[in-house]
Amino acid sequence: MNCILVGPPGAGKGTQAKKIVEKFGIVHLSTGDMFREAKKSEEGISKLLASGQLVPDETVVNMIKKRLEKDDVKKGFLLDGFPRTLNQAEELDKMLKTKNIKIDAVFFVDVHFDEAVKRISGRRVCSCGASYHVDFIPPKVEGKCDACNGDLIQRNDDKENVVKDRLDVYEKQTRPLIEYYKKTGLLVNIDGLKNESEVFEEIKKYIKAK
Repeated sequence: MNCILVGPPGAGKGTQAKKIVEKFGIVHLSTGDMFREAKKSEEGISKLLASGQLVPDETVVNMIKKRLEKDDVKKGFLLDGFPRTLNQAEELDKMLKTKNIKIDAVFFVDVHFDEAVKRISGRRVCSCGASYHVDFIPPKVEGKCDACNGDLIQRNDDKENVVKDRLDVYEKQTRPLIEYYKKTGLLVNIDGLKNESEVFEEIKKYIKAK
């Protein structure tokens, strides 16, 4: 099973991706993880991520191409965070065609603008890796990690002004993908306003049916 997960920032794609790969034993191909690793050594990518802008298509496509050459993707994969533009989608189609790989479903998890801002800007993280949310998953002690008592911080790309910029970029450059995949018959609409268990049940039901 080869799938793509799309939707605006704050839709809960990361949470659903973890559930999907764990349940079905496929590989999680997250461009977010790839970018975070790359920005440690590539200043250009680091600046783009901090400002909420998209990494150039050519850079992303090359990263994905190299990853798809590894043997572990043969058991199935979930693309999370890619493609984000029509050009990327077209390049992905070309890439997969040469490798004789097909996409089985494109899950579109959608939430409206205000909800996305609330979800993202409320995130808090600890250096130990623990994550919280000021409204949904608050720590026992405000500003302190339950696990290690470390200070919780708000990542630069989670700040409200950056989040709004990210959503503007999404509307202009990524939203057109929905129509693109709708025409292919691969698009599966998922209501991202439901709780994470309900969202996963919808996705799981579809995958099992396939």
